Amino acid sequence: MSDNIPNTRFFALIPCAGHGSRAGTSGPKQYEPIAGKPMVMHTLAAFAAVRRIAKTLVVVAQGDGFFSRNFAPVTAASCGGETRAVSVANGLHELRKLGADSRDWVLVHDAARCLITPEQIDALIDACVDDDVGGLLAQKLTDTLKTDKGGRVEATLSRDDKWLAQTPQMFRIGRLLEALEQAGDDVTDEAGAMEAIGQRPLLVAGGSQNFKVTYPDDFALAEAVLKGRQR
Repeated sequence: MSDNIPNTRFFALIPCAGHGSRAGTSGPKQYEPIAGKPMVMHTLAAFAAVRRIAKTLVVVAQGDGFFSRNFAPVTAASCGGETRAVSVANGLHELRKLGADSRDWVLVHDAARCLITPEQIDALIDACVDDDVGGLLAQKLTDTLKTDKGGRVEATLSRDDKWLAQTPQMFRIGRLLEALEQAGDDVTDEAGAMEAIGQRPLLVAGGSQNFKVTYPDDFALAEAVLKGRQR
């Protein structure tokens, strides 16, 4: 039976403490300009357009003054850690301090997935709100998948049951915090932490444009998509 309660709220948590070493930028990639404004601002605009989101918390590194210099309708907390898991766990504790309940939902989203849309966020909420576990946006794998050994193909894997994990990932605050504390710092996403404690998150179809800006070429692609939407 779902532990959903009528007045459950939805919070957004945006880890924003990474440096993005693979992006080739001189500073944190989330603050690099894309289509006229810092990347993270596009991300935050999508969440601001979702009326059901009660509050958005951005987790930044100690000494990061970006949000003191740039207005955004968010709360910034300087509690970022060395890993994503630590930053998210710290952010969940901060949400509790701000009045969130352990049974409230949190949607954790990568700052660098700046092409997320309000419609996709709403679709995730609709799909997960009555689910016992929660879930994540993901995309069915369409490419052929190989494993390698010494730089040569060792095997071809079936792609039938393979998905590319995206964000947001939506879980109850209390349960996710428990999962992260048990799973440790090595998990790379929230669904992985939930899986580690025996949960099976719901897969909700996302879209190919909801990619994470990671490499230098990704900036040009994200800018082209954003400019196309502006037109």
